[in-house]
Amino acid sequence: MILETLAVGALQANCYIVGCPETKKGFVVDPGGNAEEILEAVERLGLEIEYIFDTHEHVDHIAANNEVRDATGATLVVHEDGREQVEHPHPFWSSMVGGCEPSTPDRAMADGDPFHVGTLTIEVLHTPGHSPGCVCLGVDGAVFTGDTLFARSVGRTDLPGGDTATLERSLKRLVEHFDDDTKVFPGHRGPSTIGDEMRKNPYLQGI
Repeated sequence: MILETLAVGALQANCYIVGCPETKKGFVVDPGGNAEEILEAVERLGLEIEYIFDTHEHVDHIAANNEVRDATGATLVVHEDGREQVEHPHPFWSSMVGGCEPSTPDRAMADGDPFHVGTLTIEVLHTPGHSPGCVCLGVDGAVFTGDTLFARSVGRTDLPGGDTATLERSLKRLVEHFDDDTKVFPGHRGPSTIGDEMRKNPYLQGI
């Protein structure tokens, strides 16, 4: 699997560019800003981007949706529970990242949906709690967790739509679904593994 990580936007959200080495088909996870940098990486990697996946609807993960889609012709995919905020970003939160244009998703994703990019299969897990539309995307021994799970931390639940009990249920499902050696690529900070987080993340103890 081809993988490049870019920390983008005012809040330095992780944008992931992922590709199939056999076919050079690819997808982008969370284009939260710095569209030019994202597109330069796509060109350098020689990928044809088929999908843009928003792991959730917060502005720091979606701000470059339109620019990346317009340049690549990719299909923009969000969970239905996050569609409203993607289509109508709140002006206050948008101002925190220097602006976020509304974007209209091309397709909704739901729990259990498979998406195929070259030889890669992406599996969707709906993991609400940080926000209603949060998803994690499993592919090729890795999982892109957005703001559901970080290295040694988890997504905050004090923003509109957040709920601690819901997040705890999502985390339990997440760590039970994936093997310990599954690599974790979160929405902020560095990577980890499911096993390391089970052992060292204080928010996962007792789940």
